[in-house]
Amino acid sequence: MSQMSRNNRQHRQTTYDENRKRNRRDIEDEYVYGNVVRKAEPQRRWEETPLKKPQPEVKKNREKAHHMNAGYVLFLTGALCVAAFILVNYIQMQAELTTLTKIVANAESELNHLKQANDEEYNRITNSIDLEEIKRIAIGELGMVYAQEGQIVTYENETRDYMRQATGNK
Repeated sequence: MSQMSRNNRQHRQTTYDENRKRNRRDIEDEYVYGNVVRKAEPQRRWEETPLKKPQPEVKKNREKAHHMNAGYVLFLTGALCVAAFILVNYIQMQAELTTLTKIVANAESELNHLKQANDEEYNRITNSIDLEEIKRIAIGELGMVYAQEGQIVTYENETRDYMRQATGNK
């Protein structure tokens, strides 16, 4: 009995598969009536344009363009290498220029800061000096006297490079 039920199952499966295939074909080949049917577009064929026969000069130029010998490839490779070398150096120089510009800007900033600090210190020292006290010490303790009218000699320098002070005794 089990042999018979096995054969029966196989027969049912085969029948099921055949019906399924037939139904699928029926759906694909189904014709639809009514106003919801898409209009069939006629298949368009592309018009083939007749090929023009190229002129001999054009044909030669095309053949030359397609034909590259080893020398030409070597030349192009060399030109590419030179261009790459130049571009890499240019980029490196631009980076170096940017770095140097930043260094100069930092140095200028530091210079301005030092000038400002120097000016402040100079003003502080200048303001702290008591000229009357210096005059009193110079005249009273060190014996300074003011110059008399006959002691002052003026001299004009024609070359205006520099002038040496001459002493009275030669």
